[in-house]
Amino acid sequence: MKIHHLSTLALATEAAAFSHISTNTIRAPTSLNIATMPNVDILQQQPTINEKGAIKINLDGIAFSGLKGKALSLTTEDFPDRNAVSKVIPQDCYESDTLKSLGYLSVSVAGTALCTAFGVGALSVLDPSNLFTWAFWIPYDLVTGTVAMGLWVLAHECGHGAFSSNKSLQDAVGYILHSIMLTPYYSWQRSHAVHHRYTNHMELGETHVPEDASNTESAKLYDSIELREKILKQFGDETGIKVWGGLQAFLHLIVGWPAYLLIGATGGPDRGRTNHYYPYPLSEPKQPKKELFPGNWKEKVYQSDIGCAVVAASALVWAACNGPAQMMALYGGPLIVVNAWLVLYTWLQHTDVDVPHFTDSDHNYVKGAFHTIDRPYDKLDPWGVIDFLHHKIGSTHVAHHFDSTIPHYKAQVATDAIKENFPEIYLYDPTPIPEALWRVCKGCAAVEKRGEYYIWNNKDVKEELL
Repeated sequence: MKIHHLSTLALATEAAAFSHISTNTIRAPTSLNIATMPNVDILQQQPTINEKGAIKINLDGIAFSGLKGKALSLTTEDFPDRNAVSKVIPQDCYESDTLKSLGYLSVSVAGTALCTAFGVGALSVLDPSNLFTWAFWIPYDLVTGTVAMGLWVLAHECGHGAFSSNKSLQDAVGYILHSIMLTPYYSWQRSHAVHHRYTNHMELGETHVPEDASNTESAKLYDSIELREKILKQFGDETGIKVWGGLQAFLHLIVGWPAYLLIGATGGPDRGRTNHYYPYPLSEPKQPKKELFPGNWKEKVYQSDIGCAVVAASALVWAACNGPAQMMALYGGPLIVVNAWLVLYTWLQHTDVDVPHFTDSDHNYVKGAFHTIDRPYDKLDPWGVIDFLHHKIGSTHVAHHFDSTIPHYKAQVATDAIKENFPEIYLYDPTPIPEALWRVCKGCAAVEKRGEYYIWNNKDVKEELL
């Protein structure tokens, strides 16, 4: 259902206030009257305050997701301190179980090994260098990469210290798994911890920091809003938005992860350009004291490079001996799929058309963590197999972002505790994953500052196209 001919809308803190609205993307009304709503931030560039304290929020160009504007209704005062949230989560949730972690690891290893063995067996009858066999190898890579994503999730858990109390075992597992996927273990451990500390932070966030529409041309690779407008003009609105969405899907899901590792694409701009294989900034950072790899982390970056170099060299030798097609069919293709899953998760966990970003003056750890979005990955397939294989990384991510030492097998209990005690700030979008991804591809081009927040501007796109 679309909203038409409304000038103001009372934006309630509870999503139930919008229960009559479809979870499809809708265009927000042009302003909000929140005189009686204390849980709404000032988002207008020049808010008008009357004698009763009413604030008109300019929502021109803002679309609604399945969250129905909930994230825009929250102020800094709505978020509890870290200790208050920690207390509602059962203390057992903070304790890892090495045997249980190894059990889940064995599931992911066995699944990936079975897929790989099946692929090796198929080589004798389906030569991947023959284009006619790609009808087999492309689905094979999709399945194998989807299964192998579970290994990534567990390696990620090692980096957070949630896999085992045995730190040597934990680092060994994480180092090996991440190296196999050409991701430097310690480098990413550091940058990912920064991502948790500065979630949805415009200057210091790591990964999926949005483009600021007000930046000069020299500060960005291209102007996303301008490019989207040109594409819509060139191809027409309906076809153009599909072209734009497809371009964004490709740039994020296929190019995005290597680009982040190599040049810090979508990383915090105030850290300058970064490289996860080289610990020094590639460009002059605006905040030198906030460099990505300070002090002893520089040595750890080089330690991480050793594992990646061994794997990369092995892949090159494999390609030289047996042909690039075989190497790509059994290793490169599944790795691309793993990377695409990784970007899909991280992108949708922190991005949607009505989820804001913040400046340093309006950001804190708890506020950032609670702007993480849980989504229905358990409904991606009829049996919830993908969510199981990926250890529920996307359906329990709010709890993970609040405290990343919670093991994945205890994250559901922590999630339930957060939902029960803080329903007014917990974000869950019921939109099916493919639909949510397509909405983000089309509608999250660049943000503009309104008040203290940065919000996604979609004034150039017709509401029915988002």
